[in-house]
Amino acid sequence: MRATTLPLLVALLTLGACASMDATPTALSPTDDTPDSAPQPIADHDWALFIEDDQASLAYGRAESDDVWLALACDRGSGRLDLFRPADADGQPVIYLESGGETERFTGKIEASELFEHGEVLAEAATTPPVFQRFRRLGWLGLHDAEGRVLMVAHPASTDGIERFFAHCG
Repeated sequence: MRATTLPLLVALLTLGACASMDATPTALSPTDDTPDSAPQPIADHDWALFIEDDQASLAYGRAESDDVWLALACDRGSGRLDLFRPADADGQPVIYLESGGETERFTGKIEASELFEHGEVLAEAATTPPVFQRFRRLGWLGLHDAEGRVLMVAHPASTDGIERFFAHCG
């Protein structure tokens, strides 16, 4: 993880003491991106965009809490992302994402964390993999972990933040 985006992620994650992914996942046909088959947002979870100077982060979780499922961060125009999620008990340093039939595994490292019992998975990626392009268009990402799969769906009011994030990152 680049040191320049770490302060923004740290600020984002200093909202509490532990994270969880206990919301009920939504069902969908993963290759169908028509409105009738689109997954539905979870009432108290959403994507939030944070921009400070040349750094930006996009995080999914519960507002004003430490319940963060996934965070993406970048420097303006870099074309690179730092990815973060709480680690699982199985100790696998992988962030496995899907969107609209596209999937990608990003291998990183696990670092100790004061916020998360099993640490945090940190990985890097370009902004160009198809899974991120589908996310930009569809407004949702699926996150696979040791517990299964959860869908992180943007509420209508936050969908523009996803595009603004990727436009910032380049």
